[in-house]
Amino acid sequence: MPPKQRLLITGASGFLGWNLCRAATAASWSVIGCVHRHRIELPGGALSARFDLTDWDGMKELIDFARPTAVIHAAALADPNTCAKEPDAARKINLEASINLAGICADYTIPLLFVSTDLVFDGRGGAPYAESATANPVCLYGEHKLLAEMGMRERWPAVTICRMPLMYGEPGPAAKSFVQPLLAALREEREVRLFTDEFRTPVSGRDAAAGLLLALGKNGELRMTSDEFETRNSKFGISSAPGLLLHLGGQERLSRYEMGQILARAAGVPERLLVKCRQADVVMPATRPPDVSLDSRRATLLGYAPATFADEVRALLSA
Repeated sequence: MPPKQRLLITGASGFLGWNLCRAATAASWSVIGCVHRHRIELPGGALSARFDLTDWDGMKELIDFARPTAVIHAAALADPNTCAKEPDAARKINLEASINLAGICADYTIPLLFVSTDLVFDGRGGAPYAESATANPVCLYGEHKLLAEMGMRERWPAVTICRMPLMYGEPGPAAKSFVQPLLAALREEREVRLFTDEFRTPVSGRDAAAGLLLALGKNGELRMTSDEFETRNSKFGISSAPGLLLHLGGQERLSRYEMGQILARAAGVPERLLVKCRQADVVMPATRPPDVSLDSRRATLLGYAPATFADEVRALLSA
């Protein structure tokens, strides 16, 4: 990649967006980080642009003015419970704005990478999920993300789609991961209830950002056949064109409780503060799939090499 090509990143003030800005500037991209409510200084000298995802005209004006070499769409209303409680807002941000952005990128033939989620799967069998697995979301957030994948692919067939797992790591000035409040509770000797029957393949923000940039650079090697990417789900009844799809999960399948154990040991706090519970014990607005661990061997063949949860937690604590 020639130095100082322009990369536009939406959701730059979010946890993943912040890590993306830092990784991309370190990789010699000239970064334009799009923020909405949070006016923050972005890392690595990235430029900050105010950006409302629901404003189509404003979105088009920004793309027309910036003329980025590539776009990574990381912005989202990402909390499943909030999406369940605010379905109209979630649809506008997670679905409609994503499809509109794909249409604008198609108009300018700008490479676009869409950050999707492991929650497009129901978690009731078939894990770890490969890219060819049948998607069947059980929460509104996952449903909107899957529909966004399909709608964006229809508007811009060249879009790269990366499904991300649960992420953690060093916080930015406006967003943190689940590790920070969990660690704070343990250090204050407060009990924490953690699921023993919910499994993910967590990855650090640092490794997630590296994987996304890898996918952006390697997208020509990721083309799949239409049969591989076909969504065999009558609930949505939409078929996608051949395109780019990649899973960027961590290398371990861990329950929420196991993550808590690893964190407690690394921080030197008593594990007795961790209280085992099951998903059925906690009533929440959004349904939680039990096991959406991802099969990321395809990405590994391209050079994706995420660290273990324990190693990343130790590095985070030492920093």
